[in-house]
Amino acid sequence: MPTNSPATKHGHNRAMRSRPPVLSGPLAAIDLGSNSFRLEIGQLQHGRYRRIDYLKEAVRLGGGLDADGMLTEAAVQRGLDCLGRFASRLTGFRPQQVRAVATQTLREARNRNAFLVRAQSTLGHPIEVISGREEARLIYAGVSHLQPTDTTRLVVDIGGRSTEMILGQGRTPLRAESFQVGSVSLSLRFFGDGKLSESAFRAAQIAAGAELEEAMQPFAPQRWLEALGSSGTVGAVSQLLEANGITDGRITPQGLRWCIAGCLQAGHTDRLKWPALRADRRAVLPGGLAILYTLATHFGIDTLVPARGALRQGVIIDLRERLEALRHAHPEDVRDESVRELQSRFGVATDQALRVRSVAQALYGAVDAEAELESQRELGWACDLHEVGQIVSHHDHHRHSAYLVGHFDAAGFSQSQQRRVSELVLGQRGGLRKLDGALDNPHFAWQALCLRLAVVKCHARGAIDPKALRLERSGETALLHYTPAWAEAHPRTLHLLHEEAEIWQRQGPLRLMLPR
Repeated sequence: MPTNSPATKHGHNRAMRSRPPVLSGPLAAIDLGSNSFRLEIGQLQHGRYRRIDYLKEAVRLGGGLDADGMLTEAAVQRGLDCLGRFASRLTGFRPQQVRAVATQTLREARNRNAFLVRAQSTLGHPIEVISGREEARLIYAGVSHLQPTDTTRLVVDIGGRSTEMILGQGRTPLRAESFQVGSVSLSLRFFGDGKLSESAFRAAQIAAGAELEEAMQPFAPQRWLEALGSSGTVGAVSQLLEANGITDGRITPQGLRWCIAGCLQAGHTDRLKWPALRADRRAVLPGGLAILYTLATHFGIDTLVPARGALRQGVIIDLRERLEALRHAHPEDVRDESVRELQSRFGVATDQALRVRSVAQALYGAVDAEAELESQRELGWACDLHEVGQIVSHHDHHRHSAYLVGHFDAAGFSQSQQRRVSELVLGQRGGLRKLDGALDNPHFAWQALCLRLAVVKCHARGAIDPKALRLERSGETALLHYTPAWAEAHPRTLHLLHEEAEIWQRQGPLRLMLPR
């Protein structure tokens, strides 16, 4: 979107400009992984990353998913206890200095929303559930920043319930994918009783190979020159090989065969007593080894070098870039690039999106001055994407738009934020009952009202006067102002505005009042 567009001029109101971020202090990232929760506190100075503190606890949240996909209360309590300790360490941190992300286990858990309510209350900060591809993008951001090179590389991250693979060059991820196989899930499935046998390893490797098979072409060995492994499983196996004098810490097929042979000789996870192997890693090591060996053999990885960066550093780097963007007159980050890409892909009429954005954000700036910056930006993105569903069908396009917005993989967006934008898009027209839960949030209700009024105002899809409508807030009542001359010149728009007021009167938490 051009920076001199009407949307930009009207979209960043005084609330946006009044809270410039402070970039000199430390930033914190919380990674709610399937096996471990991690808190990283770091600082970027002159382009260099410096760790200030790092806390890690083996929560085994992924192991607490039952057969129905529900987190058990025991697993939930372990997570809450850990987040309580993290919250103590974050005393004094401002909201803008902290970002918490959750990965595969909470992508899967059917009761994740109930957990998130309790977890966010305990932590004192919002927790975003991110998609697999967004997790992969952030992993690569961490690795490429802490270990920069122009060489084309493959980065692999084996988590508790997912494995991320990223092909990249320099700071740019060229391909990023996430696969639903991890050290915890594979270990529970094939080594749940602790017994270590050849048949179990063979079955685990076949299962891992079946999940990873579709990655063989896009991540084929001729596409990269070096392979790096990030995070827990790779780090644990690397330390194991180095401590036992098998390699210098590099992971090789020969080293993996040595590890598997040692597992078979032990016969049970309880008897894995290698130096450098922590007790909390024993139960999930076999699944991790099966995935690593499958990657080595299927993708031609002769040497996997442990990486210095990981998801948590990527989150800090991404947070820093967002804060840096907010210091500019017209802030943009990777999410804005994703929105433009989606507009192009789905053939969105950008002139109409721009008209709706300019009206909606001008109205919202007048009635919700306390809104957080992210709320204002989410309204803008909803305006940008409110018509993507037209590519499916003009009839009920708001429903198609909401589905697409809620389900596409867009760099920079968490699943949580996509859901909020999707709900706004769904609410752009029609009745309000479909938004019952979301409308309980006052900020969302005012966002939805402003979007709906903007869609009505711009329904003729022609040139508009963005100042023709003014909105004033009086408690939970929205007072809409316009001149008699404008009303006389726009009878069809006036008719739609009266219909809109009736809808809010019948179904909404706000009241929309028009001049008599």
